[in-house]
Amino acid sequence: MDDLARCARDLRALPPSCGPVRLVAVDGHAGSGKSTFAARLAEALGTAGEAVPVLHLDDLASHEEYFAWTDRMLAQVIGPLSHGGTARYTSYDWTARRFTGPRALAPAPVVLIEGVGAGRAALRPHLARLLWMERDPEDSWLRGRRRDGIGLSAFWDGWTAAETRHFLADPSRPFADALVKELPEGYKVLPGPSATARKNQIIT
Repeated sequence: MDDLARCARDLRALPPSCGPVRLVAVDGHAGSGKSTFAARLAEALGTAGEAVPVLHLDDLASHEEYFAWTDRMLAQVIGPLSHGGTARYTSYDWTARRFTGPRALAPAPVVLIEGVGAGRAALRPHLARLLWMERDPEDSWLRGRRRDGIGLSAFWDGWTAAETRHFLADPSRPFADALVKELPEGYKVLPGPSATARKNQIIT
């Protein structure tokens, strides 16, 4: 069994964390490979060929609010899911620069949240697991800039500054249950700082 399949098996076995949902966050620096990993994990978690739902935080952020989406996340997503209902959240169109009509997110047994800040303090009480993409910021940002092209250089300049401020004020990695390393083929999933701390606790 490879690490992705093992990770999916372990996540399915967790108790629900947000109503009937096992809410799993995939966090890391922009360009670290979160979206690709989340898509592959969603497929591994799915049944009958249908992947589990993935909420992309790019849909909640905006040009004006890179990280100021917590209240909308709690009201539009966490609240309904915690009561077993379908979440309906407004989604941002990065081309039109405006929010569009609501998208539905059903309370599936496992729901993934991927994006920078998915493991922020306000969300952690509702998470079954926090996964961190283990790639340093400079390498991640370089990958992102190459992916998006020179036309978005100014955006990336503003983003990297905002991301740095965010993680200084509200870090995710120290609370990660697992660290995900991208390999030439597949992924390696290692215990994160949070899991290591729990393992090393002394009980008297």
